[in-house]
Amino acid sequence: MRNPEKILLTPKREKRAATASFLIVAALFLLATAQTQFQPFEFLMSMENFWLFIFEDLLPPKIADFGAIAEGILQTVCMAIAASMISAVISLAFAFLGSNTTAPWKPLKKIIRFFASLQRNIPSMIWTFLLIMAFGIGTVVGALALLITTCGFLIRSFIETIDEVGGESLEALQAVGAGRLTTITQVIIPASLPGFLSWLLYSLEVNIRSSTLVGAVGGGGIGLVMMGYIKQFRYHSAMGVILLIAGIVILVDMLTNFLRKKVLA
Repeated sequence: MRNPEKILLTPKREKRAATASFLIVAALFLLATAQTQFQPFEFLMSMENFWLFIFEDLLPPKIADFGAIAEGILQTVCMAIAASMISAVISLAFAFLGSNTTAPWKPLKKIIRFFASLQRNIPSMIWTFLLIMAFGIGTVVGALALLITTCGFLIRSFIETIDEVGGESLEALQAVGAGRLTTITQVIIPASLPGFLSWLLYSLEVNIRSSTLVGAVGGGGIGLVMMGYIKQFRYHSAMGVILLIAGIVILVDMLTNFLRKKVLA
């Protein structure tokens, strides 16, 4: 039988924990607002200017310069596809060298994982700024920035996919003395292929979004066209481009989700 005192104490402890959590969150919020000088009530009071900007400066959207917009969209999609496909090939090779199952040398495994984490945790916009300072503005810079971050993401994802492979087939091949190459080609690749394709489709979806931001800071594509309109105060045209970007992202998201379900099925 449960102790009645413990039954009574549990809600009190939960109440104290909830109160302490609320006070901590409130204190952190006040500290953050004081440090950043963010005034929530002042922001709410000035919402009228925000809505005036939306309905007078941005709406209705306008599509102008069809040639430049079409070229920018094509460049954006091509950057995302190129970065995803090249990264997948590079990442697959490094993933086999960094996996616990297939790594030929343990120190190499740690080095690959370290560089993959470094690439993944530095945002693509930071890589874009660094590459722009080195090579200038252009779609090549945008594609390279996406490639670097995608490699870091896919190497880690592919390593985890390979590490999850196991079972009787792998144990049987290892028991009869099969070499590393035979184990990889006969067991690991067939078992990991759905996971590889799923991560590749996800990276393509992410790169379509990221390529817009990368382009906006100088990486080329539709993002650069959008920023050009904003700098020229052509907000109606910028809004048209923003809606086009949103539509493309939604379509790509639907397509990759459909293909991912087919691959996993």
